[in-house]
Amino acid sequence: MSSGQDQGFGQDYERCFDELNRSIRQLNGTADPAQLSITAELIIQTMSGPWRYFHTPQHIFEVGETGDAIEVLSALFHDLVYVQVDQWVSFNVSRYISPFVKEIGGQLVILERCQLPNDPLFELVSQIFGFTPGQTLMPVAGQNEFLSAVVAAKCLEHALPLDAIAKISACIEATIPFRPKSDAGQSAAELLFDRLVKTNQNIGLGWSETEVHEVVERAVRLANRDVENFAYESSAEFLDNTWNLMPETNHDLSANLYTVSGFRTSLQKMEGFMNFLKPELVFQRYRNEPDPGTYQRLITQTQKNLEVARLYLGSKLLSIAVIEALSQRIGQDIPLATIMGELPGRGLPGAQLENFLPRIPVTVLPANDLEHEVLALLEKGRSKSSSYDVRNSPVATYIIKSIGFDEAKRLLVQAKEYFKKTIGPEEFLALCDRSVVETIIKGVVQVFEKRKAAMAGINVPVTV
Repeated sequence: MSSGQDQGFGQDYERCFDELNRSIRQLNGTADPAQLSITAELIIQTMSGPWRYFHTPQHIFEVGETGDAIEVLSALFHDLVYVQVDQWVSFNVSRYISPFVKEIGGQLVILERCQLPNDPLFELVSQIFGFTPGQTLMPVAGQNEFLSAVVAAKCLEHALPLDAIAKISACIEATIPFRPKSDAGQSAAELLFDRLVKTNQNIGLGWSETEVHEVVERAVRLANRDVENFAYESSAEFLDNTWNLMPETNHDLSANLYTVSGFRTSLQKMEGFMNFLKPELVFQRYRNEPDPGTYQRLITQTQKNLEVARLYLGSKLLSIAVIEALSQRIGQDIPLATIMGELPGRGLPGAQLENFLPRIPVTVLPANDLEHEVLALLEKGRSKSSSYDVRNSPVATYIIKSIGFDEAKRLLVQAKEYFKKTIGPEEFLALCDRSVVETIIKGVVQVFEKRKAAMAGINVPVTV
């Protein structure tokens, strides 16, 4: 770990320790400094893992920043277990959950009743989540949140009463994302209320019905802050977060080892997800949390950001389809850098495909504000560059300027047939604008020529 990383860890650790200490004291708990130090180190070490790009210490601090003590503590723990990102449960975390779960065929399963220890905290968390002994945990159905809540309960059992730990568990449960209504028409928050009523009766938490409602309202408030980036006013900032999510589930991106098809697969998954998602699945509402005006603003801005993301990702997916089809002329699983050149600063200066694509005017004018905005995002770029991709999209920009969004959408349908191997790479290329494909081919050849010249010790100026 570099000195900069050491410093960053130290700052995050200090902030985490302070937030744990302050929140526990506000709840009239017992803040044991030695125990809090162990917990703060556990949280920051885990959240600073090598594959964490979005679900980082900064994220948990932001989620809890404007909340009360329960919300702050819930935010600190809510993403602690994230198996899809970390690819495992770290040894430091697993010691808190190994008494309660086992692994069968690569899946985590709650132990059978006869195997479980008599642990009131685990029983509390299980009832709040509605999970039962012997249940197989599903990554997209609360596995990570459930295990994170178990860790939170075990880390805080020395400091807080059962009542407070139940409220924290409810908050973490509410952060299970993108859940539709049940077959009976109940929202996730309404189902949480029903389980809390039963838990309150079974365990004797002593809450009134009004207090149970308040627990759910707080949980919804925290859950909505967890996904607030979907309602950013700037679509560019929303896309920045999207780009931070991609390397968490495709680790080749973070290591810059990705192939053309690997990068395309990541884009394709994200594009498919954005087309599936609806604003009502992102933000929750329970009673008057949030108030109608705030909720409508969140829904409206999320809808706009999703529309931008769909068109933006579709345009990039079409461009990478062309690159992938061309790469098949060389071989299978070609590194993207082979075709497009290394990222700036990591390879031969000037030997990037974007330097050999002509700067052309818009041939087909954008039809509306959405298309204007997406073209600007493609050409000028997102708010930030990422470690695995440049902020702008030169190939997609060239294609969209040449053929327009309507034709690009038509070709994207064919591109997806190519991805499914329904049609071959050459068949797909034959469906594309011939002059566009030929210009991209010439650009790729010039990337190769510049490398060839560099290898021979010849300085070749960039010309388009």
